[in-house]
Amino acid sequence: MPPAHAHPHPEDHLTSSAMLQDIVIGLSDGLTVPFALAAGLSGAVSSSALVITAGLAEIVAGSIAMGLGGYLAGRTEVEHYEAEVAREHREVREVPEVERAEVRDLLAEIGLSEATRELAVRELTADPEQWVKFMMKYELGLEKPDPRQAPKSAATISLAYAVGGLIPLSAYFFTATPTEGLLWSAVITLVCLFLFGYLKSRLTGQPPVAGALKMAGIGALAAGAAFLVARQFSE
Repeated sequence: MPPAHAHPHPEDHLTSSAMLQDIVIGLSDGLTVPFALAAGLSGAVSSSALVITAGLAEIVAGSIAMGLGGYLAGRTEVEHYEAEVAREHREVREVPEVERAEVRDLLAEIGLSEATRELAVRELTADPEQWVKFMMKYELGLEKPDPRQAPKSAATISLAYAVGGLIPLSAYFFTATPTEGLLWSAVITLVCLFLFGYLKSRLTGQPPVAGALKMAGIGALAAGAAFLVARQFSE
């Protein structure tokens, strides 16, 4: 019989949270930026084919750029953590008494008595690896990042951006003029932005209706501004 504290299934909260964050980043930009571009072109050109071509080009370029940004952010996090680990190892070797004093201060902050602190300091500093791990987590507040997360983030953000970008552009495939396409694109995209904002706010513990209205409002503002600017310069 397994012990009472054994977990019957592995937990993966961090990965799920990171993936959700990447999906939110990709979808929110994918829904907004191509929608604003298509709206702007609709105010300047008379061919839906031009809107579709430019929109597809933007989606490809945007998904690559967003994915690369996600990858670089992930790699930067890993490199920052590794640099801090190296620095802590160096300090443990070169100024151990200073580092022990920092451990005592950290343990005092959580309310341990002096006798317990001294015992804990001896235990924690006996193994340099565990010592450094303690300092990384409780002094610097850094958790070791997953080195595989950077390519995962790149793929997730890119795919989410492409999916989000195709939603506003899809209306132009089935309408005769850019103006008609913009009308249907606005309806489809604003509904999607509203639903996406609602779900995102629910998942993150924010007021869902306010989040939905905020997301839809940002998309409408961006598209409206792009349309008016394009119409102004095309006259």
